[in-house]
Amino acid sequence: MDANKYRAIMQHQAGAVALITTGDVGARTGLTATAVCSLTDDPPTLLVCVNRSASAHDLICEKMTFGVNLLAQHQQELAGAFSGRTGLNGEDRFHVEGHEWTTLKTDAPVLVGALANLDCEVIEQQTFKTHTIFIGAVREGSISETAAPLLYFRGDFWDVRPTS
Repeated sequence: MDANKYRAIMQHQAGAVALITTGDVGARTGLTATAVCSLTDDPPTLLVCVNRSASAHDLICEKMTFGVNLLAQHQQELAGAFSGRTGLNGEDRFHVEGHEWTTLKTDAPVLVGALANLDCEVIEQQTFKTHTIFIGAVREGSISETAAPLLYFRGDFWDVRPTS
């Protein structure tokens, strides 16, 4: 199948918008991703797929840690910044006004006020063509009980809120 057609088809799979983040303050980087999946709950483990050309790829390999930050509806601006749509790179992506970052157990950057955060240690990785699949043991996490999720569907970000 043609890659463009495949991408067009996959845009019809609605997905949570996540920021995959890594690095230390002053040298952090990250990307916007929808290729995040729970692997098992015993032990808590997930996988993320990262393009080998992404700025975060080599730093994840070096640090062996990453944060998964599931974005809330009000954090769409960050989704754009971490996707490269705004021209920001590396550490500059962490300085979008109105957003605060912290760390949990592994010291990977996590977004304060995200829908959910998962703090992961890389326990396995597999390269497949243009991407690496990182399997992360979840070492810590947090949730926001009141935030509405931000979704990606048909090539755009969507605000999904309950109607009641």
